[in-house]
Amino acid sequence: MSQLSSADTETETPAPEPTPEPEPTDDLRAGVLAAFESELGDAVLGSHLKPNDDLWIRVSAAAWQTTAELAKHKFGFSWFDFLSAIDWMPSPFGRYEDAEVDTPLSEKLNQPWDLEPGFAGGDTRFQLLARVADVRNRHVGVLLKSDVPDDTLTMPTWTGVFHGADWHERETWEMYGINFEGHPGLRHIYLPSEFEGFPLRKDYPLLPRVVKPWPGIVDVEPMPGEDPSEGDEEEALPE
Repeated sequence: MSQLSSADTETETPAPEPTPEPEPTDDLRAGVLAAFESELGDAVLGSHLKPNDDLWIRVSAAAWQTTAELAKHKFGFSWFDFLSAIDWMPSPFGRYEDAEVDTPLSEKLNQPWDLEPGFAGGDTRFQLLARVADVRNRHVGVLLKSDVPDDTLTMPTWTGVFHGADWHERETWEMYGINFEGHPGLRHIYLPSEFEGFPLRKDYPLLPRVVKPWPGIVDVEPMPGEDPSEGDEEEALPE
């Protein structure tokens, strides 16, 4: 009867499982979010908190102006940074440097598309975004978002709360076609008064790029040592 060696009888001790790192916390921004949720209730439609980085809060269109008032007068976010919009519709033209010049424009515009609204969600094509900050006490900012109604493209103005919103809302109206009810004077900043269309909408064509592909794609210089005629399938013109 053979004897078992000590190596045969020893069992391997399993390696201890690594201790999972604790989830990062951000009590400061969590407190800001809780304050907005407490005051606005169901008007807070979504949020996203990235610990020690930033906070996104999406509110209903009906609560957009109330949110500004709360942010400034109750929560101390008295510093207005910016207000703008975003068009979540994917560009029907794709990347202009890969433009398909032979595809009819009408076919590109009529293609179905999926809404991808980013942090805190969204239900409409256009959203307003505004950033305010508390620069005196907590030194923290928050990005506020709201869905723009598709049927009216109209939102309440913030100019009665933050005077600096005047110029930003004019630019948003000019570039996206979003109206601001109660604004003291929506008028053009960059474009002539007779200009048609809204240049920052995804379905606004940059006509030179629709007609002609991006030059960097079609006018490629040969690499050093490369025969310029390689890959040229065009027939030589008769002499």
